[in-house]
Parts: sequence; structure tokens; C-alpha cells
Amino acid sequence: MKPYKFAPYLKTTIWGGYQIAPFKGIYTAQPNIGESWEISGVPGHESVAIDRGIINDVDLGLNLTELIDKYKGLLVGEKVYKKFGNKFPLLVKFIDSRQDLSIQVHPNDELAMKRHGCAGKTEMWYVIKSDVGSKIYSGLKESITPEQYEELATTEPVNGRSQMMDVIACHEAHQGDLFFLPAGRLHAIGAGTFLAEIQQTSDITYRVYDYGRKDAQGHPRELHIEEAKEAIDYQVWPEYRTSYDSTRPISQLINCPYFNVNRVVVQVAQQVDLHTDSFVVVVCLWGEANINGIKVRQGETLLVPASENILYIFGNATFLTATMGW
Repeated sequence: MKPYKFAPYLKTTIWGGYQIAPFKGIYTAQPNIGESWEISGVPGHESVAIDRGIINDVDLGLNLTELIDKYKGLLVGEKVYKKFGNKFPLLVKFIDSRQDLSIQVHPNDELAMKRHGCAGKTEMWYVIKSDVGSKIYSGLKESITPEQYEELATTEPVNGRSQMMDVIACHEAHQGDLFFLPAGRLHAIGAGTFLAEIQQTSDITYRVYDYGRKDAQGHPRELHIEEAKEAIDYQVWPEYRTSYDSTRPISQLINCPYFNVNRVVVQVAQQVDLHTDSFVVVVCLWGEANINGIKVRQGETLLVPASENILYIFGNATFLTATMGW
């Protein structure tokens, strides 16, 4: 079973930019592309296989759910298939923010299941590049109660600025920065930031503040202030940026119950065995290489089946790898 490439789902957003298509080496006239969904099992936006390096490949044109139905544990791993069935558990994106994204929060599994009948949303961001002075908003910088949150979120903005911004921690964004965002953490991507996102398969977002922006029909974008109140983690943490050893050829970035993410730097050749019964998502951040017989370059993403998940890499490139965390 060779790795799969999928057609990206390019998503136009009110805050989207122009960097995703050039980064991926594709041409499109689509404007304001804010997100490229690289691998998705989200209903209605399941990724479709477009290449596996096999002549007359019968799998091309099948979507991710159909592929899991066909191959089951051979594709995703026996333990993964037993837990998730044909629902792919991760959503992998590139995000380009020309404007600040809304201040938002995601519910945890328990709250999301109670309200929406689906998984919650824990995620991580790896900054690929950023403009000078661009920001990442993550976590609370001072302790507030749920009642204080509600007062801050509903008070009329002063000079276009919500008082919520005064209690959210703000960080300068730099290439290689890593932010882990467990469900419940208030956050936003600032303007001028280009990053990779790996998250649980969930599209549940509670928007708390959106700078008074309006949608394409001229209506104020919907806020979810009351829904967010129960979802927010009100604890203040000493550090919100996640550190890792960037000097190593293989650096563990995140190991949590939802995913295990590494950064892999290859200069000539490398064998990578992640010792897991799981698929491996490989996101190429820079360069080009051959992985298990498939050529991959900057901006492309592979799904490596669990049955053949030792990576044999030849080339000069930097990757993120994502497997399930147990």
C-alpha cells in the first residue's frame, strides 16, 4: 500500500490571503484563500485521492471515507479503526491570515458530544512564516471568572477594540514557533501569519469577538458568547508557546491523546520508524523528496498507510509527521 496524495480543498474566507496557492505550487484564480484542507474526513469535504504513483490505480477518485471502508485497519491502523470506524480522526490544514482571525474557543469532547453529537477540537499550530510584528493570541494572561468573561465579551467595544483583548495573551509569531491549543483555550491567528494546523476532526467553533466584521451579505458575523462561556478554560498558564529541540533531525513537537506530531529534517536520506499502529500524515514544509516511492514537494501532504508506515525518505526537505496519540 503506497502513500496517497489528495486534492486540497481551498477555502475562501473573509480574512484569507494569497500565499497558499504559490506555497503549494498551484495556479488558481480563487480569491482570499484562507485555508487549504490537506487531509479531511469532514462530511461534505472528504479528501479525494488523486495520486499514488500506480498506473490505472482503482483507488483514484475515491474519497477518504471510501478508502477507509475499503482497507479498514490496513489504512488507518487496527486500533484507530476499532475506535473511529470510517471517520478519519484528524484534519490537516494550511492557514494564511491576511487579517486577524476572530477570537474563538472550541469545546472539549464531553461538551461537544452533549451539544453537537461530535468530537471536540484540540489543535496545534506550527508557524511556517510570518510578517514582522505578526501575532498569535493564545490563552488568558490574567484570571477572570465566567461572569467577568461575559461582561467583557458583551461590553460595547471602545474605538473598535473589545475589552476581551485586554485579558488574552498575545505573542509575537516567528518561523518555527509552535502553539498547542487544547480545547477550551481562547485563541486567534493574527494578521500576517502562515501556518500548518493539525486538529481533531471537528468543525465546531465558538466565536467570541470578530472586530465588528460583516459577512458577504453585509450582516455582522455571528458570535457565540453564551455557548463559549461553558467551554472556556479559565486557568492562566505560565507559558503558551511550546518549546522543542530544533537542532535534532527528528523532534517531537506534540504528544497528546489526540495526535503525536514530529518535525523531521532530511538532508540526503533518512529512515523514520514512529513505532505505532497508525497511519502517518506527512506534511512537506520545505524542499522535495521521495517517500516510500512517491515524490512530494513543498506544500504537498501524504497519507502513509499504517501497514507500510516506516518512512524511507530520500531528498532534502522538512516535514511534519502526524500519527494518532494514545
